[in-house]
Amino acid sequence: MVSHRRTSQRGQTTLASVTVLSAALATAAAALSAQPASADPVEHPSAGRQDAAAQVGKLYEEAERATEKYDEASAHTAQLRGEVSALQDRAARTLEQVNGMRSRLGALAAAQYRSGGIDPAVRLMLSERPESYLEKASALDRLSGTQARELHRLQAATRQLDQQRREAARKLAQLEAGRVEVAKHKKDVQRKLATARRLLNALPAPARAAYDRVTRSDGRDEQVPDLTGIEAGTDRAAAAVAAVRAAIGSPYAWGSTGPSSFDCSGLTQWAYGKAGVSLPRTSQAQRGAGTRIPLSEARPGDLVIYRSDASHVGMYVGNGQVVHAPYPGARVRYDPVGMMPVSSVTRP
Repeated sequence: MVSHRRTSQRGQTTLASVTVLSAALATAAAALSAQPASADPVEHPSAGRQDAAAQVGKLYEEAERATEKYDEASAHTAQLRGEVSALQDRAARTLEQVNGMRSRLGALAAAQYRSGGIDPAVRLMLSERPESYLEKASALDRLSGTQARELHRLQAATRQLDQQRREAARKLAQLEAGRVEVAKHKKDVQRKLATARRLLNALPAPARAAYDRVTRSDGRDEQVPDLTGIEAGTDRAAAAVAAVRAAIGSPYAWGSTGPSSFDCSGLTQWAYGKAGVSLPRTSQAQRGAGTRIPLSEARPGDLVIYRSDASHVGMYVGNGQVVHAPYPGARVRYDPVGMMPVSSVTRP
């Protein structure tokens, strides 16, 4: 069962801050509404008349979704890069085998030449594409058993080489498409974050200070919840919890997997990596990287997946708390497990 030994002071402060947040955002909205509409970013032309601070939160959420897409595309590109490299290595080894076979057949042709001329069947063995001749049974009939076996081996190796080259070319095309996808998602993240920064920079100093206090972007109110006596169910879960708690205070950086900065899924992947467990790169993939369990049965080390699209993840550490990398401008921190809609809980 989820441990709720007592609600921590930290959790009480965060939950109570909802009321404060409403007041602070109202102050920010009032301040911005007095500014000309021309000060607003292109993506949100009515920002000066709306709650700018709330829009920042929405932009951060959108940027996080784009970040997870970027992470997924980057991971797929890295996988393809490895596959292309392996295919090219295999093709190089196969080419070496083909060249060796051709050398042996060349020696046979030289011996025949010295004895009175090259048999047309041997000449076909030395052609660039001997398999085009192999369909002619009459050609093979003129070869000895040893020569026929050698030619069959050359035929098989040549076909294998062609197949490997075609596969490598296909993977290279996918790799290039992946690079384009990575660049697209990167641009999307950067655009949304730039818009959020412009909105924040437009806030008057008092409204910005109120925003920082409520969202804890200024690094304050980072009291450690009471986790005394709470233990993980397995040694690897305990190691992951220890790692994620050691990352408290590290800055959020989209696309980062540590060790000094993280995005949400990068943090959980890194923490479990410290425990010797390999997790997928994205929060969507991490959702399926273990046993799905009810939130009521969550134990320290379990992954809590948020939002219906599984675009955020944190690690449950006990007493109703998770550790997660929240959003740009914030640091890895504790938050109540119910800070946003929970999609699922996974036990790696």
